[in-house]
Amino acid sequence: MFANLSSRYCILFAALLLLAPIAAGAGDKRPITEKDLFDFVWVGDPQISPDGSRVAFVRVSVNEKKLGYDTAIWIVPTAGNDQPHRLTNGTHDSSPRWSPDGRFLMFARATEKDGKPEPAQLAMLPMNGGDAWTFTDLPKGAGSPRWSPDGKTIAFTSTSNPEDLAKQQKKKEAEEAAKKAAAAVSPAPNASASAAAAVSPGPKTAEAPDEHESDVLIVTHAIYRENDEGNIDFKRPEHIWTIPAPKSADEKLQPKQITSGRFDESNPMWSIDGAQLYFTSDRVDEPYYDLPRTEIYSVPAHGGEPAKLASIDMGVNALSLSPDGKQFALIASQNHPVNSYTQPDLWVMDVAKDAKPRNLTQQFDYDVGEGVFGDQETPRAGGSNRPIWSADGKSILEIFGKEGRTNLGRFDATSGAVTEVTKGDQAVLSFRATPDESKIVCLISTPTRLGDLFLIGANGEQKQLTDLNHHLWSQLTLSEPEEISYKSFDGKTIQAWIQKPANFDPHKKYPLILNIHGGPHAAYGYIFEHEFQWMAAKGYVVLYPNPRGSTTYGQEFGNVIQYHYPGDDYQDLMRGVDEVLKHGYIDDHKLGVTGGSGGGLLTNWVVTHTQRFAAGVAQRDIASWEHWWYTADFTLFQPTWFKGPPFDDRAEFEARSPITYIKNVKTPMMFVLGDDDTRTPPGAGGEEMFRALKFLRVPAVMVKFPGENHELSRSGQPWHRVERLEHIVGWFNKWLMGATKPEYDVAPEVSAKGSTPPAQSTRP
Repeated sequence: MFANLSSRYCILFAALLLLAPIAAGAGDKRPITEKDLFDFVWVGDPQISPDGSRVAFVRVSVNEKKLGYDTAIWIVPTAGNDQPHRLTNGTHDSSPRWSPDGRFLMFARATEKDGKPEPAQLAMLPMNGGDAWTFTDLPKGAGSPRWSPDGKTIAFTSTSNPEDLAKQQKKKEAEEAAKKAAAAVSPAPNASASAAAAVSPGPKTAEAPDEHESDVLIVTHAIYRENDEGNIDFKRPEHIWTIPAPKSADEKLQPKQITSGRFDESNPMWSIDGAQLYFTSDRVDEPYYDLPRTEIYSVPAHGGEPAKLASIDMGVNALSLSPDGKQFALIASQNHPVNSYTQPDLWVMDVAKDAKPRNLTQQFDYDVGEGVFGDQETPRAGGSNRPIWSADGKSILEIFGKEGRTNLGRFDATSGAVTEVTKGDQAVLSFRATPDESKIVCLISTPTRLGDLFLIGANGEQKQLTDLNHHLWSQLTLSEPEEISYKSFDGKTIQAWIQKPANFDPHKKYPLILNIHGGPHAAYGYIFEHEFQWMAAKGYVVLYPNPRGSTTYGQEFGNVIQYHYPGDDYQDLMRGVDEVLKHGYIDDHKLGVTGGSGGGLLTNWVVTHTQRFAAGVAQRDIASWEHWWYTADFTLFQPTWFKGPPFDDRAEFEARSPITYIKNVKTPMMFVLGDDDTRTPPGAGGEEMFRALKFLRVPAVMVKFPGENHELSRSGQPWHRVERLEHIVGWFNKWLMGATKPEYDVAPEVSAKGSTPPAQSTRP
């Protein structure tokens, strides 16, 4: 079945490629629109086969109703002689993982029941043909699967607890009893209709009152919710399980819980001989009182009491085992001294009790394991990176962020010396390699490429394997940004980019939008940004700088804003605007400013400290640091951004809060907020600013997105992501372009028929 399905998709894809040049010739190209997002195709979690001949990946697309995302497993050969084709027929398939012999592909499959999503379960697909089947059935699902070295067992994580399992078993027994009861009272096939009508229905099963699970939240932890996950369920910590690897759908296998207790465990990893499982944990009930720490444990693969190998005074982001099983490689940031920003480094440590990690990249003053970010990283099922050891254990592959770029490097496992594997103005988002490292595959984005898979050659050449957005891209006119640099007030060099309209004319005057990134420890750079391309397509010049505090420029540049945020970064931004104005193609009466998260905070700071901007849009912002300190989904119990809590130094919190200077604002303001945002709660940000500006009679509007959290712009509901873009540009169109926008008026003009025109809507 899957072989035929794959062929059909291959033929269809090839046909689309043939039709694309006909549909859009060189003279038929058009500017990008906000709704082109509906047709974007993203690549997630690429996995190269053990023999290096194929790459399985998650293809992500907007679903038919444009209210979410579909994910399916696709495959492409590394020889570059065939187009990608689909492997699985589910709409919520993710996490492909090859068996060590390459004969099977395991993946996670989520389904829906009664219109509601069910937890993802593990599924298996034979690569020699045949249908996929699901082989776990845990109440809370299964994730993070890892094959044992011999391919006979699979380790995974689940939050299912004994109560869930007992309840599931009781429900199954009740359903089975109901079926038997119904069969016992069913009329014979030849019974009369009247007799059938007289038969009473079987007994109904109902949940007993004492089985009711309360939805009342009892909070005992300072951190009790996560922005994109909701309230934390402390009754269901994540534990490690194993299950025999099935070879057919007929095998009925039972998973076994390997670890237990009240603490989460993650990063399950097999020892080389398959006898042990390693994992990370932090067995502290309230970790926010201490600096980040990670403990590494081992546990027998058949179960037993875990043994703590080491305690690391850092939060570990990724962990991998050397080919000889004697060393770990990990990505972590040093905790001492306590900084606002500490760049991540590559560390190695022995697999031995009480071993200490050694920093390989202490002299490499850039971010290892991280890089630049954009608004079009894979919205679902993106996967994560781990350091990859060479077969001889002498080097380690890992990405690094340097001056607005993200590339792949090979780090010497003894000295830390780095050799660039990829080069160029780009962002390597994911990387995978065969066990012998003979083939390396990267997911790469550029300012004019959403993200595609490339095979990396020995000398760094990049051979493209996928072109999933070819048909759409062949219709669009996209422009490369112009990189600039300038000196700030204290001599620091600031890197920035200017996105211009595709038909840019230097003799004309354009409105300018200053776009400020969040974080604050993050970085713009050479990566695709739909928002900037869309603004440029609407006739704006977009300036997006990396002010002090940004990453990819070294430790000192990133941490210089500690206890001074916002502060001198504002000067960096204003110097950038001044630099662009020198070019002569900007109308200085038509300046706009926007940004999200930390960029929303800085947008508020800008309009409270200057009146040079004709309009502003603060997204997912902060108005009062004090109110945010009390309500955000993570704590500032450590002296990272402030030296102490607000009740010890209220003056400092007030001095750095935009709301303190609200009377200075004359700029018309829009506030874009997600109702479910707990990272920057609306009540500590846009809602405060909006209410104050309404009192001051400064033009202001709030645009609130129901059901959306802090990730609205990156992985929110597709319709909401499009509407967000329309409102941002709509506000600038009103105040910079003079466009009529009745939806932003308190009392829109009454039409000739005496009725108020409805607010504009993009929905059909």
